[in-house]
Amino acid sequence: MSQEPRLIRSINDFRRLYRQLGAGDVSIGVLALRLGEEIKVLDLAERGVAFFPPVLAQLLGRSKVAQAEVLGEYMVPGTFVAYSLADLAGKLPEFQAREAVVAKRDRAHLGLGVSLWPSLETLYSLAGLQGLTYPLVVQPFLDGARDLRVVALADYIEAYERVNPHSFRKNLFQGGSSQPAALTPEQQKFCREVMARGRFPYAILDLLLDSRGGRPYLSEISFKGGLTGARLSQAEFHRRVAALEEDCIQQWETSSKTRP
Repeated sequence: MSQEPRLIRSINDFRRLYRQLGAGDVSIGVLALRLGEEIKVLDLAERGVAFFPPVLAQLLGRSKVAQAEVLGEYMVPGTFVAYSLADLAGKLPEFQAREAVVAKRDRAHLGLGVSLWPSLETLYSLAGLQGLTYPLVVQPFLDGARDLRVVALADYIEAYERVNPHSFRKNLFQGGSSQPAALTPEQQKFCREVMARGRFPYAILDLLLDSRGGRPYLSEISFKGGLTGARLSQAEFHRRVAALEEDCIQQWETSSKTRP
């Protein structure tokens, strides 16, 4: 007798049933994986388990480094990942004509892992004297760029600008303030393209807008984040996410009933 398809809705059930899950089963919701557990998700995907949000999006949402590797084409030109001192050294010739760079520590939040350096040479010189925490995302600093947070769920999309005249760090946790911002059709299209590439059914995106023409670049993308400056409350955001999850469950239940 075949096993009835199983619905996983918590990280505890995910861990408890991990070795038993297979084709026809589905995991709903962003999994609170521990560092190193990502392999379980990849394994289950190979075994035919369905995920909402999709596996790629869940792994990207956990890591700045993963985002830079997979979504780097949408980021500031010149963005790269340094896994070692040799990676920093290898980029020095390319960055000789550039000025300041920003370094981002992987999996650090609230701007706490972001640092500004007058040049890549300065960062490299420090790294040569004392150990840095690798990997690092390194990108050219866009002086004067606007910082927008975008909230996108299904057909809903809104944005607000984060401003801090006293620091390059614009996030509200580190002294920034917010104001509503309108997205152009081109900027909305950009957000949808990023989400499609990373397979995000919904997302909170941080964008940098070039001061010269307003061209958008992806800074980060995630499934959760502060919405202090948004019209949408956290409660409404979670309600809409829950509705997307329920739609996925209904589709899964329908397909499981028609499955031979």
